[in-house]
Amino acid sequence: MRVRKLPALWGLCAGLMIATGAASPPEKARVDINTASLQVLMQVPGLTRIWAARVVRFRPYRAKNNLLDRGILSPEIYSRVKDLIVVHRESEATISPQP
Repeated sequence: MRVRKLPALWGLCAGLMIATGAASPPEKARVDINTASLQVLMQVPGLTRIWAARVVRFRPYRAKNNLLDRGILSPEIYSRVKDLIVVHRESEATISPQP
């Protein structure tokens, strides 16, 4: 006779979804990659000192996928942090006009 263990399996799957960050944090809790310091970026899970330094070095960004498109982060690292970061740009009014 077989014993069904589906409820236990569902619990395991739900735990994995939570552990892997399936639920994104609210936008206010995300780190702005255009303004965050190196120390703040290093607190983002998945970013080491080297990756965080590259993010700072190649600023500014127009969208967070610039990190991937411009080769700043590897696809693996980007997939880990994409839901934990945000890009806020200066409004057009605050940017000084070019002569």
